[in-house]
Amino acid sequence: MQTSVRRQAIRFTSGDAECAAWHYPGVNGACVVMAAGFGVPKEPGTDRFAARFHAAGYGVLAFDYRGFGESGGMPRQVVRIRAQLADWAAALEAAAALPGVDPTRVAAWSFSASAGHVVRIAARTPGLAAAIAQTPTVDGRVATRSAGGYQTRGALLRTGARAVLDLARAPFGLPPLLLPLVALRGRPAVLTTPDVVDADRALDPDGVYENWPRTVAARSILGLPLYRPIRDAARVACPLLVVSCDEDRSAPAGPDIEAARRAPRGELLRLPGGHYAPFLAGFEEVVTAEIAFLRHHLLAPDAGTL
Repeated sequence: MQTSVRRQAIRFTSGDAECAAWHYPGVNGACVVMAAGFGVPKEPGTDRFAARFHAAGYGVLAFDYRGFGESGGMPRQVVRIRAQLADWAAALEAAAALPGVDPTRVAAWSFSASAGHVVRIAARTPGLAAAIAQTPTVDGRVATRSAGGYQTRGALLRTGARAVLDLARAPFGLPPLLLPLVALRGRPAVLTTPDVVDADRALDPDGVYENWPRTVAARSILGLPLYRPIRDAARVACPLLVVSCDEDRSAPAGPDIEAARRAPRGELLRLPGGHYAPFLAGFEEVVTAEIAFLRHHLLAPDAGTL
């Protein structure tokens, strides 16, 4: 879905690179910082929700991680968790400095693996006003086990071998060996869960962004089983809205529900459907709830204070 709302291309520095972002100027002093899911650029991953947040008066800063989309940084298409967390910190700082933004009214939003980042970054950012984690991968061990149940043994072995070979090539400056984000069962890929059939329909229903790379460097998957942002949930001081889908096979609902329970100010929205239900049949319910959450925690008279 191509957006027609007014937005400006900006860049901010993170580490040794510049991250590209869309800035949607708001009118209420609040700003929602957004990033897309695992390996997904900002346009298909944030456009639809960003447009609705902006229409409700919020400023939005939607960015690409280093090495993805229009951002700088090498190597390309490599998901590096530590670097992406640093990109989040830089994006939140950049948003707080935007004209018309009250730095005490900045929130974070993402989905899937990046929503796991939201939980961790919320635990590490004392001044964050609110956070929304939509179908988050908060327990890589559980998610990896679930995903493996929908793949053949042979394809799992080939996927793992490709990831290890890609990692071994990295010190020599060789181009990354790429892995499809989604594929049919029996083919090496990041995901072959039942959810993946909805990916393109959810993220790019009109085919506007059909040319974005649907790949990541194979080494990107190696750290996922050990990545468990759920362990940070109890330290999230700001209000946290977790959106969980009961039939999600890519980010199973159990850890999401537990993360919302552990967070001192956690809220939970459950809905039927798979991983991409918030982009599809559940969109109106989810975006309405998210805007209400933002309104309550960012625009109330005492918002931004503890």
